Amino acid sequence: MEFSPFNNVVKLCLQGMDMEQKGIPQEALKLFLQGWNEATNDFEKFLSAFYIARNQENVSDNLKWLEIALQFALKTNNDSVKTAFPSLYFKIAKCYHDLGDLESAKKNSDLGSLFTENPSDKGPFYHGTKADLQVNDLLTPGGNSNYQSEIKMNHIYFTALVNGAGLAAALAKGDGRERVYIVEPTGSYENDPNLTDKKFPGNPTRSYRSQAPLKIIGEITEWVRQSPDELQKFREKLATNKGEIIN
Repeated sequence: MEFSPFNNVVKLCLQGMDMEQKGIPQEALKLFLQGWNEATNDFEKFLSAFYIARNQENVSDNLKWLEIALQFALKTNNDSVKTAFPSLYFKIAKCYHDLGDLESAKKNSDLGSLFTENPSDKGPFYHGTKADLQVNDLLTPGGNSNYQSEIKMNHIYFTALVNGAGLAAALAKGDGRERVYIVEPTGSYENDPNLTDKKFPGNPTRSYRSQAPLKIIGEITEWVRQSPDELQKFREKLATNKGEIIN
């Protein structure tokens, strides 16, 4: 499945994280358990189990839920979830270390290191904007951030999720119509550090950035568009987000 902030289980996890930040772990756990009970696929089971794990009071229960999360992550065979493998394996390794099982700790730490590498995602990739561009045009770093306009960006950003690019287009500054271009990186790229292993494990939005230009090779006209109310709520969250952009 494609990661979406509008997915019901993702919403419950976000609400749970808000409770964690407010120092109400019991309410957070209730929301994560609700997500687990309402999950309808392996991705949703993986995500909710990950958050249930970190709200356990002892190492053994933490380990149990992390291994459940890993079990469902392995079943998805999804690029959005594969990026979470290092985080999962390293957390499992720490649990085994704390329990005194150094052999299992090393095994899982080695697996985490094995998955820590350059993104294996081969796309296709998309970039959402309101700019009117043409095939073979190049998108280059140096523009101002859509979210903190005083920052000039050192990278150009893109995603492998067409709906994510569509959301970026809807939120982009400007009066033009929303455009989602198919793009091809012309150089190396990395996981977007502003999103990877932040609120969610790994890089579920399959968001990347590069200092090299992106070449436009086509355009998409169909993607899931959010309602005006949903977009307004998203804009309000961005407006109140005081987090520092890793540039």
